[in-house]
This record gives sequence, structure tokens and C-alpha cells, in this order.
Amino acid sequence: MSSASSRRGKRTNVKSESTLVRRRLKGGQWYAVSADGTERRLPDKAPDWSRLDAMTDAQKLAAARSDPDAQPSTEAQLKRMRRVPFAKHVRWTMGLSQQEFAKVFGIPIGTLRDWEQGRFEPDGAARSYLKVIARNPKAVRKALEPAE
Repeated sequence: MSSASSRRGKRTNVKSESTLVRRRLKGGQWYAVSADGTERRLPDKAPDWSRLDAMTDAQKLAAARSDPDAQPSTEAQLKRMRRVPFAKHVRWTMGLSQQEFAKVFGIPIGTLRDWEQGRFEPDGAARSYLKVIARNPKAVRKALEPAE
């Protein structure tokens, strides 16, 4: 049984020939990859924000709502969303697996999994430790190194 967030439905209001499937960095240049697999080089120049800056907030909102690929979330969608636990966010930003993070920072793997899966919240000291890790992981690693 899969969750609703993992199911992909077919969107009928999206034109496949104009939809950007992904971007890819190749040889130092960004390329747009279309649904049919063709690639086109994206421009090097910085975006011109003058048109957007000239728009009122109401015009910006109307333009955003008219884009079929970027519709605002409905109330039902917002209710289904869950926050990412802080421990998971810290680990993700560092690019470590659960095993690596637990080993490097001396946290029992089961405790880390409980925090990340929302079964338990870190207590005050653990929350502070995670904040220190998030702000300066190199200093924490250095402090945890065995003394010579």
C-alpha cells in the first residue's frame, strides 16, 4: 500500500512539449531536458527581474495562479503535509546517512531513528546538541576526536 504522496497522477492541464522535465549540468553549462529527451542549453545571463519588480502584488499573484505547473497548495494538501523533524533536517544538510551521522556524533542509531520518524522528540540537551551540530559540525567533530 503506497501513500498518496508517492502516487503520480497524470496532469491533464500541462503541455508536455513545453514542460521542463529537469535541468542538467554538463561541461559547466546548464541544459533543459524536455519530456521527449531533447536538450537545449540554458542562457548564461542573469535573469532580468525588472518586469517582475514593476508588477503589483495582485498582478504577481494572478500570474502565479495562471501557471498550470505551479498552482498553490489546497487546504487539503496543506493539512496532509508534515514537517521534517529537526534531527533529519540537520543530517540531510550534512549529506550523511543515519549510520554515519550517529557514529560521527555519538548518537545511538535507534534514538536518531526515533527522532527522525517522529516517535520521540529530542529533549532540551539533545535539541541544543543538534543546533550546535547544525551551526558548526567541524568544531563538534574536532571536539569529539580522541585526545592524543
